[in-house]
Amino acid sequence: MDRTETLPTAPAAPEPPTAARPDEHSPPTRRPPAWARPALVILLLATGLLYLWGLGASGWANSFYAAAVQAGSVSWKAFLYGSSDAANSITVDKTPASLWLMALSVRIFGLNSWAMLVPQALCGVASVGVLYATVKRWYGPAAGLIAGAVLAVTPVATLMFRFNNPDALLVLLLVAGAYATVRALETASTRWIVLVGVLVGFGFLTKMLQAFLVVPVFAGVYLLAAPTGLWRRVRQLLLAGLAVVVAAGWWVALVELVPASARPYIGGSQGNSILELTLGYNGLGRITGEEVGSVGGGGPRPGGGGGPFSGQNGVLRMFGGEIGGQVSWLLPAALILLVAGLLLAGRAARTDRTRAGLLLWGGWLLVTGLIFSIMSGIFHAYYTVALAPAIGALVGIGVTLLWRHRRLQPAPGGTRWQRWTPLAAAATLAGTLAVTVWWAWVLLGRSPDWYPWLRTTVLVAGLVGAVLLLLVTRLPRRLVPVVLGLGAAAALAGPVAYAVQTAATPHTGSIPSAGPFVAGGFGRGGFPGGRPPGGMELSAGGQLPGGGQFPGGGQFPGGLPGGGQLPGGGQNGGGQNGGGQDGGGQDGGRNGGQGPGFPGGGRDGAPGFPGGQGPGATGGQGRSAGGGMGGLLDAREPSAALRELLERDSADYTWVAATIGSNNASGYQLATGEPVMAIGGFNGSDPSPTLAQFQRYVADGKVHYFVGGGGFRANGGSAASQEIAAWVAETFTAQTVDGVTLYDLSAPAGAS
Repeated sequence: MDRTETLPTAPAAPEPPTAARPDEHSPPTRRPPAWARPALVILLLATGLLYLWGLGASGWANSFYAAAVQAGSVSWKAFLYGSSDAANSITVDKTPASLWLMALSVRIFGLNSWAMLVPQALCGVASVGVLYATVKRWYGPAAGLIAGAVLAVTPVATLMFRFNNPDALLVLLLVAGAYATVRALETASTRWIVLVGVLVGFGFLTKMLQAFLVVPVFAGVYLLAAPTGLWRRVRQLLLAGLAVVVAAGWWVALVELVPASARPYIGGSQGNSILELTLGYNGLGRITGEEVGSVGGGGPRPGGGGGPFSGQNGVLRMFGGEIGGQVSWLLPAALILLVAGLLLAGRAARTDRTRAGLLLWGGWLLVTGLIFSIMSGIFHAYYTVALAPAIGALVGIGVTLLWRHRRLQPAPGGTRWQRWTPLAAAATLAGTLAVTVWWAWVLLGRSPDWYPWLRTTVLVAGLVGAVLLLLVTRLPRRLVPVVLGLGAAAALAGPVAYAVQTAATPHTGSIPSAGPFVAGGFGRGGFPGGRPPGGMELSAGGQLPGGGQFPGGGQFPGGLPGGGQLPGGGQNGGGQNGGGQDGGGQDGGRNGGQGPGFPGGGRDGAPGFPGGQGPGATGGQGRSAGGGMGGLLDAREPSAALRELLERDSADYTWVAATIGSNNASGYQLATGEPVMAIGGFNGSDPSPTLAQFQRYVADGKVHYFVGGGGFRANGGSAASQEIAAWVAETFTAQTVDGVTLYDLSAPAGAS
């Protein structure tokens, strides 16, 4: 019986079993096999189809960023700073690099969903291609294809590469940074290691300090394994650090040095400072939970959870609840294969590439995963897309290493571990597959009504495949591809099914989530389309189906997230908000009325209550308190009558309207194409503008309307938005247009 079967990466002419050689861990130097290029093309085309299919169904996706894209497409100043509106009142609470790609596309092709989202999808296809090139370089095309395929079908990757959050560009830049690190390690190249710094610097301009989570890993692996002297390695890393500072620092310096009066307010900060935003709200605050002005955060909750939008923190966070289905399908396999690969590398030379590659990707996975797990501040499930490239790389590398080693014979006089290597490699492969399909069985069980047959099929097929892997050297050679195909299909069936479901489902709102309904979940994974399945309603205490609760465990009535109050000090159901009456004097908490101010405003994809209804409401659509149409986490499209009113005489004003909260403002801005001032930024808790500044804008005739509703004050944020709302209500007359409370700021109270 022929026992020399190999993966397609083996030479065309099979070699007999040989003793392990000193260069066994060196990268493949042969010409790639004939199948490699067509397989890559198929992988990239399939990835493009998955990420582009029905892309326009999500509309504006995250309207918070969509409004900034619209602003940047018509104003270069808004483009540079990442402003929420073209009149540059305030920026988004992130650095703007991801907005630049989308805004340039919209400038060329016009404002529409496809023009905004296609650049994100192309970032995804490019990420898969660069990951393939990185892994293939040292481990062969089979390893690269496995790595790329795992990244492509990870459900959260499918979600983020079809969405307009910053994560798509961040992943591409970090994968490119890993490729540059690999190239630098080969020849101790100063040029390549400096390029790593440039890419990480632009990663900072994409999503701030999250890009720096891989810096100690890239630097540590280079310091360990680069084939040159220690002091040269140190000098090269210092140059790479300087490149990070230059690539990221030019924009930070620009923002800090330009007078505040000549640029927009820095959203998310309390002191109009990009450094404060970097180190506080988007920095250490995410770790400690002390994020001033946020609705989430506020430190750990009873029972060890993070902030209201954070879920349960702890070392098992990546496996639990809704998060597990986003990214963890092959996470156990990646961890097992990382350990196995390091054992195979053994006591290799300092510059050994097998070990260096495993440390590179393993460090990425462990450092980033650990930070995500312990964060007490705001954490969302979609952040885990940053883990997907490392998981894919470790699976691709580990599987190919073990497959090769399962046929090697140890050198004479080898250690006991070396003598057992072939058997151990085969057993580890089989065991890894068994663990993977068992974990898929667990994850699929969290959505028991979603294709229940898939769960059993994956488990049975995977266990059969694991047994056959143990016996593969005894099988006829022609059956080997069948065994490998069965194992791969069983391992990937779960994430592929989730990825396809994600691509087929529109996603909107600020907290999207991949996959089908998960009992107790939060975000779109908790409510498909933002609503419970089958018309399921909330319990009277505000609990979500499956035991989940309103963000932060808070129940309604009983407090808003973070202990926040409605703008203007209005109380639940009291009818008062922002000094105006909810819904034009209607009690927002009455049966058949509107649920006051629930996050999301009832829009698809938002983690709010279904249809925006609060507990006890029996009908009607959700509205923000005070008669506004939007919510904290998403925006809704205004009616034709309201849009026509806002557009009337728009050329005479700098802002056609002002309203509390960025998402509340984004709905009006995207509908009209005109600047709308987002008072208080995302949460309505930033001191932008102050009451005195807003009064000056109104006196100068720069703002036409004030729209009631939107925003929460939480965790020590500014009360400026409440002061503005109260002043408007006292000074101007309210009118109601299609259920939305509107104040004409050009006509003081008593004027017709």
